[in-house]
Amino acid sequence: MTTARLILLHLAFLAALGAVGLALPAYHEANLVRIMLLSVFAIGYNIAFGYAGLLSLGHALFFAAGMYAAGLGATLGGWGGGTALGAGIAAGALVAFLTGLLALRASGTAFMIVTLMFAQAGALTILQFGEITRGDEGFVVPEAARALAGLPLTDETARFAVAFAAFALALVGSLLLARSALGRVLVAMRENAERARMLGYDPFRYRLIALTLSGLCAGTAGALYALAFGYVGASFAGIQYSILPLLWVLTGGAGTVLGPFLGTLVMYYLVDLAGAITTATLMVVGAALLALVLFAPKGILGALRARVAPWLP
Repeated sequence: MTTARLILLHLAFLAALGAVGLALPAYHEANLVRIMLLSVFAIGYNIAFGYAGLLSLGHALFFAAGMYAAGLGATLGGWGGGTALGAGIAAGALVAFLTGLLALRASGTAFMIVTLMFAQAGALTILQFGEITRGDEGFVVPEAARALAGLPLTDETARFAVAFAAFALALVGSLLLARSALGRVLVAMRENAERARMLGYDPFRYRLIALTLSGLCAGTAGALYALAFGYVGASFAGIQYSILPLLWVLTGGAGTVLGPFLGTLVMYYLVDLAGAITTATLMVVGAALLALVLFAPKGILGALRARVAPWLP
């Protein structure tokens, strides 16, 4: 299928999602806002893992970098929503770039461990400077800063519109990346880095680009989450927020465009339903991750693409 037709297909999906979202009851509309913002995070993770093959356990660092840059800028610096969002996007990309400069000297399991250590160092730093960050307690973002393009994020409809716009941009950007020359090179790196090196490509450079783009998406999601819901806390820097995007991507299908959204949607509601039964929701997450790895490694869309729709990006 041509790129133009794929873009039309995904625009149709976005139109349907927007229509359904506006028709949902308030509770499910608020859930969909969270799902769309977390899907931006998952799309970023998919760039690193699904396309470039970088198994990271440190993405909570990039998400938290965007969240704290936006939240602290709004709270301590008196920034408006636009400036705070810009700072969050830049922080996520910059932290990912700096992390990549060191972590990408390792590969495979070593890379995963190094990214985990970076994320843990970031979480401990947040707790160490609790007088500023408020540690586990967190802090509330001033209402005056919670507006973007004239839209007050305290209003449910405006919040949905902003989350939808961010998700739409991330989704279309992911599709264009998947169909671009850069996307094909990233997949080549994932499949056989040594062969790509022999063809004249620098694996370190392309993986650094992938990780930086991934951090940009994660920072965007973190900043928007802080502004949309008005809260920043150390829990968002914990290991859970490094495991969750991996789970979302695996559920939907690594290396697919719509997979991150589908995986986030399914797992968000699975955890939500489990929360009504038990407080041990992390056990549900762990069981789901184990089941995926053992029985459905390609995820929902990955299996669909392999069996009936090989044209899906």
